[in-house]
Amino acid sequence: MQANEAQENTMNINADENTAGITNMDESIVENETEKLKDELNEQKDKYLRLAAEFDNYRKRTSKEKYELIQTAGKDIIISLLEILDDIDRAENQINNSDDFALQKEGVTLVFNKIRSTLQSRGLKVLESVHTIFDVEKHEAITEIPAPTEDLKGKVIDEVQKGYYLNDKIIRFAKVVVGK
Repeated sequence: MQANEAQENTMNINADENTAGITNMDESIVENETEKLKDELNEQKDKYLRLAAEFDNYRKRTSKEKYELIQTAGKDIIISLLEILDDIDRAENQINNSDDFALQKEGVTLVFNKIRSTLQSRGLKVLESVHTIFDVEKHEAITEIPAPTEDLKGKVIDEVQKGYYLNDKIIRFAKVVVGK
């Protein structure tokens, strides 16, 4: 009989209703915790959706602004060149209506100078190459020829096509002939 009692006592160790455990928790506390967690989850989902929508709107707006900037990027330079186009038209009329070669030459020279000064005012600079040391960062060698003098070896002898800077950044390399 003592063996039976000992077995019953060992089995009833956690049978006390004051003992911690899930089965003894108040169901209202569990429901309140569940509701709080659901509310927090819904709040976080809402924040996430709003953030995602805000980012998508930002991405679309930035893309639209970039597209508009690309479309109108050359507008200022085109507007400044329109005056020169008017001068070219006047020069063409002068050439067609006059036989004075010196006057025609002067008019064309004025147009050339005006276009050069307009482009320079927009940041365009000519890359000076002739008689400078050949630099692969600035020059594109078309050919090499024997240098006429010893001091021109490794230097640019002739310029086939000018190079240009735009605001101190090379936009076209000079095509040159190099002395060897």
